[in-house]
Amino acid sequence: MSAAAFTHTTVLLDETVEAVLTDPAGLYVDGTFGRGGHSRLLLSKLAAEGRLIAIDRDPEAVAAATTGETRVTDPRFSICHAPFAEMREQLAALGVEQVQGVMLDLGVSSPQIDNPERGFSFRFSGPLDMRMDTTRGESAADFLARADERQIAEVIKNYGEERFAVQIAKALVARRVAGQPVRSTDELSKVVAGAVKTREPGQDPATRTFQALRIQVNGELEELEQGLKAALALLAPGGRLAVISFHSLEDRIVKNFIAEHSKEVFDRRAPFAAPKPLALRALERIKPSNAEIKANGRSRSAVLRVAERTDAPLPAEPQGRYGKGAKR
Repeated sequence: MSAAAFTHTTVLLDETVEAVLTDPAGLYVDGTFGRGGHSRLLLSKLAAEGRLIAIDRDPEAVAAATTGETRVTDPRFSICHAPFAEMREQLAALGVEQVQGVMLDLGVSSPQIDNPERGFSFRFSGPLDMRMDTTRGESAADFLARADERQIAEVIKNYGEERFAVQIAKALVARRVAGQPVRSTDELSKVVAGAVKTREPGQDPATRTFQALRIQVNGELEELEQGLKAALALLAPGGRLAVISFHSLEDRIVKNFIAEHSKEVFDRRAPFAAPKPLALRALERIKPSNAEIKANGRSRSAVLRVAERTDAPLPAEPQGRYGKGAKR
């Protein structure tokens, strides 16, 4: 089945576009194009002189934007094949230094989940891949084939918040030592099911392990941290950052980033002086409506956080032993 055959329902569609759009004539970035739900709605609201640059690391998403019936033909639109952490470099190559808004939808798209060949879901039998960008990097199966028991346990515990991480790691390594390394999604599901003794009602035992391996393979949390810094550096004063996260690890990073850059700083040496504002102003935290959750169960865990760039300067990069240019 072709990638175009898989459909995707965009989460928090209207809320995200409404939050990020402050100037119809501005330049915007969709750092996670997916199948273009947010991009297409934003384009419909831009003025003739507006512009949207999309980014996606998944070659199938880029193909959906540029070829076939799903392609975006709007001349105000362009797309780059890259991780969103590289948005500054990608935009610099296009001669862009500032933008009016950045959207990030951190979820795995339905075409990725529903295509067995991508290996994201325990609901289908397929190769244990899980790479967002299938042109580079190691697959989940490759990671499990080379990592030791401690590394596997740490990934499953830290990225999946799985309390049976050690037991799962032991089972995976024992299978590998026996000459039967896990190479498919259904093999992994069976190993996890045998190692996980209890699970929350309604949740498959493999849920947390699949999440953990996906995060590991794609470096998702590191990319998010880098991408947020890149977005902040690109935003013009008054520009908006809108980020949709789907699990607590992502949301914690977004929440802490906004908080870190939106608190006023008081000078203890001058207690009566006005506080110095920082580079962001936190605006909203939005959850899907009951109607959206009923229509699209995959939206249930989504959280949209919105912040606005102030005209305060960005903090200097840290110097010193572990600062910029330091050797570790």
